Amino acid sequence: MKNKGKNIPTSTDEFIKGLWKENPVFVQVLGMCPVLAVSNTALNALAMGMATAFVLLMSNILVSLLRNFIPKEVRIASYILIIATFVTITDYAIQAISVELHKSLGAFISLIVVNCLILSRAEAFASKNKLGRSIMDALGMGTGFLFALFCLGAVREVLGSGSFFGVSLFPLDFQEWVVMILPAGGFFTLAAWLLIFNLTKRKEAGA
Repeated sequence: MKNKGKNIPTSTDEFIKGLWKENPVFVQVLGMCPVLAVSNTALNALAMGMATAFVLLMSNILVSLLRNFIPKEVRIASYILIIATFVTITDYAIQAISVELHKSLGAFISLIVVNCLILSRAEAFASKNKLGRSIMDALGMGTGFLFALFCLGAVREVLGSGSFFGVSLFPLDFQEWVVMILPAGGFFTLAAWLLIFNLTKRKEAGA
């Protein structure tokens, strides 16, 4: 959208930015700890992605609403406190929904507090923008993070366990690639997705 010769980003632009142009995993390479650690199954990846997206959305909302009231000297501590509050809510919610899923995600739920993606969006965007843009930024970045995690989780589960969301996909004689559900598999899968993502963006840029 153009206005008086200047390009002014719309709400849709903010969403697409996080989903594709500045995807937190495939472009900015943020939050690698949960991306590599819990993406061994599609369910774990989906759960962690949704949990992170929820915390990101709620913290962006609160930071944006309080941006004019939080003193600059304590802004980082205040942001961490806000993020930790929503992480605690998320932690108890997952535990109430499924104890088994909570055990699978383990300490990585609590580590959302120090996820550089969430803190960076609070500091670099929500603290400087109004509520509407902050919401769209959080939705875009959160969905982008969820998308990336699910891409890794789906590939690793299908190749490493021969299943998708626990449902067997192949005959009994299928030989699983056990390495895919091990830590090394996370690095291999991430490298493959980064290659695909970058090649796609280069083709778009050259089109």
